[in-house]
Amino acid sequence: MRLTDVDQLFTPSAVAVFGASDGPGSVGGIVYRNLLAGGFKGPCYAINPKYDQVADQPCYKSLADLDRPIDLALIATPAETVADILDQCGAYGVKAAVVHSAGFSEHGERGGVLQERVVEAARRNRIRLLGPNTLGVMRPAHGLNATFGYESARRGHVALVSQSGAVCAAMLDWSGPRELGFSAVVSLGAAADIDFGDILDYLALDTQTHSILMYVEGIRDARRFVSGLRAAARLKPVIVVKAGRFAAGSRAAKSHTGAWVGSHDVFRAVMERAGAVQVDELDQLFAAAQVFGSGRRLSGERIAIVTNGGGPGVLAADRAVEQGLTLTQFTEPTRQRLEAALPEHWSHDNPVDVIGDAPPERFRAAVEACLADPGVDGLLAILAPLASADPSAVASEVIEAARKTKKPLLVSWMGAARVADAKLLFAQSRVPHFASPEAAVDALWYLAAHHRNQKLLMQSPGPMSQEEAPDVEGARLIIEGVMAEGRKTLGIIEAKAILSAFRIPTTQAVLARTPNEALMAAQVLGFPVVMKINSPDIGHKSDVDGVRLNIADALTVRRTFTEIVERARRMRPEARIEGVTVEHMVSTRAARELMIGVLRDSIFGPVITFGAGGTDVEVLQDRTLGLPPLNAFIIQTMIGHARVSRLMGAFQHMPPMNREALARILQRVSEMVCELPEIIDMEINPLIGNDREVVAVDARIQVNYRPPQMTTYGHMAIHPYPTHLIESVQLPDGTDLTIRPIRPEDAQLEQDFVRGLSEQTKYFRFMQALKELTPEMLVRFTQIDYDREMALIGVVEEQGAEVEVGVARYMSRPGGEACEFAIVVADAWRARGIGARLMRSLMENARRRGLRVMEGEVLTANTRMLALMKSLGFRIERDKLDPGIKIVTKVL
Repeated sequence: MRLTDVDQLFTPSAVAVFGASDGPGSVGGIVYRNLLAGGFKGPCYAINPKYDQVADQPCYKSLADLDRPIDLALIATPAETVADILDQCGAYGVKAAVVHSAGFSEHGERGGVLQERVVEAARRNRIRLLGPNTLGVMRPAHGLNATFGYESARRGHVALVSQSGAVCAAMLDWSGPRELGFSAVVSLGAAADIDFGDILDYLALDTQTHSILMYVEGIRDARRFVSGLRAAARLKPVIVVKAGRFAAGSRAAKSHTGAWVGSHDVFRAVMERAGAVQVDELDQLFAAAQVFGSGRRLSGERIAIVTNGGGPGVLAADRAVEQGLTLTQFTEPTRQRLEAALPEHWSHDNPVDVIGDAPPERFRAAVEACLADPGVDGLLAILAPLASADPSAVASEVIEAARKTKKPLLVSWMGAARVADAKLLFAQSRVPHFASPEAAVDALWYLAAHHRNQKLLMQSPGPMSQEEAPDVEGARLIIEGVMAEGRKTLGIIEAKAILSAFRIPTTQAVLARTPNEALMAAQVLGFPVVMKINSPDIGHKSDVDGVRLNIADALTVRRTFTEIVERARRMRPEARIEGVTVEHMVSTRAARELMIGVLRDSIFGPVITFGAGGTDVEVLQDRTLGLPPLNAFIIQTMIGHARVSRLMGAFQHMPPMNREALARILQRVSEMVCELPEIIDMEINPLIGNDREVVAVDARIQVNYRPPQMTTYGHMAIHPYPTHLIESVQLPDGTDLTIRPIRPEDAQLEQDFVRGLSEQTKYFRFMQALKELTPEMLVRFTQIDYDREMALIGVVEEQGAEVEVGVARYMSRPGGEACEFAIVVADAWRARGIGARLMRSLMENARRRGLRVMEGEVLTANTRMLALMKSLGFRIERDKLDPGIKIVTKVL
């Protein structure tokens, strides 16, 4: 079972260049010459019927004339010829192609039709296609420069993936003086086939890649993008810069890539949940490349600053506080070391000012003392080129200190000419250096954000909590009733009924159509009451002054009804006024006004927001975002990041708010979003919280029909842990077996299972000698997205603990109709029906996901597996390329 099928894009044995020529400015000619000059280890052939030679090398009329095996085709011919070339490549056995040609979707309707033909040809011939309109791909360790750029990448461990060829070129130019090397450089172009998800899947398991940089303009497939991003970020740092943060930029990005662009806030929330780090500018991407390229990681957010000038230290400290970093309070042993090493009039605090006349040895002593402090996670050293300073000598001492620690050490040698030699020393020693203290602090923040976001990445909540189950069916019936009436906006009573179905505390609302009905409702509910205008056409009642609080007597109720209705009709004559809702007034004792909302992003689907509520919510702009599904850890992170959380503790004689009740409501909202894809917009505002309870006082919900082809949880960017797939079955011998999707927490369970397999079983499963799963394989096998791939494990209970006895998994292929599977059962548990039971559950899940064909490779010697496949109705054929392998296929 292949985990990625774009290998030939990076490690081809032989390459053919279609459209190679000696013409001036010819894209094909530049690509071919770059291949020759880059030191590619295999043969590369020019294909062009117009030439006999290109770049003093033989040129062939077609692949048929070449008569040699080719893995990768580089195509730089007119757009209308590309589909036919792909058909030729498919017949010739080519596995991957890079289409440099322009003239496709960026050139209107005709170009779009041409691009569709190219994609169809690629899929028909099972060729993975990069582009069209792409700069190309580089793999420095393989000597592969399959681009038409003028810069070549230095060999290293940073991968760059970009939708813009210009950004790739700029990054390569920037990297040279800084001696930054790359494991791979990929320009996606139009991404008609190979997209971010495919490349990230490859780079996640690529041993040469230690960190990944991405330039993103637009996302075509949110689930595929997030899935690949999460898979890669589990194993190595991923840093992303997003273009199109504002409306004008978004329009430009759309016209350039043909992809829709999500909002900036939502995209940042996605990055955090995916374990990646987002930066806002290319300069910051370059900075992140440098700091992550050093291989050092922060284990917290506590930093120390050592400087020879007070001013730069203060600037750095200010920026650290602004970014949410903590300036460490040194331990007593550290203070004693600093006192012994520094003059009497040093700063005696963090930042550590070693004084302008500090010799190199003093600077190093301060740096080493701070790095030795257990409360310091990372350090920034700053040097201003004062008259008494020797920048290069100090740099040499700091470099020696950096070699003795695993903590990140960043430097900012301010200035230009006097510090040029020192900067060169830092570059050669891979010590990240920055032009300003603020830029260096930002780089430390990137490391801290990566550490923090990794905790969010590890969360894999299910769609429902373990508390009292909501009435999902009742809520869905209410929504269906509203839409059957031709409405998309729920009334307040309907909205509160939905909240109640999900066990969210609400105030009871009674609809009154006349002043007398309002009076009767107030008498039943008890004074004081709240009265609100009720209209499906008025989204925010405060816009028409449609809310009255603390109404304490009968006469005021009747008078208020008339005032509210008349004012609404005067201000919104076109609105349908259905009357007034009457509710009991919630006590405002020790109350905080909060807001929980749900919005539907056009790219990433539903997003949950939390922040300060009330009528000033638009002005305060206090909101944090989270992607469902949520769990306790994600919820507490959301609450903690909102500014209003500072008001939830005890202050001004007010007791602390009941945060547990608030967390339960956020959990319930997450369940609502997961189970009701019809909800496209919701606002609970205000949500009143005090020390005893949190109650939804007002709510607005908008709904729409779900697409008929949508799969379960298909409206969400992150698939919840599929609890609905958990099965309890009994084997024929009476053994109780649980079949469930694998979880990230199952890493040790999976490792023990593989270790316990016999050598023959391991070889049959992995088709190679293997003692145990590598850390990368273990992460990849246990932390899956439950969308493109599924892994079902069979577990039994032994001595109160789970023991894995079998696992079956599939991964879908591009195009979404076929998948590859693999299965293995523990040797001691064979012939007990486990393999057949796992496969039936796996096939049923694949069928529900819309997959039509399941395929696998089985060694010819694995007669037990072949017998199982035959019993399950799989067709068994010999592999044309390898007689030792059988191809097993089943139409689902």
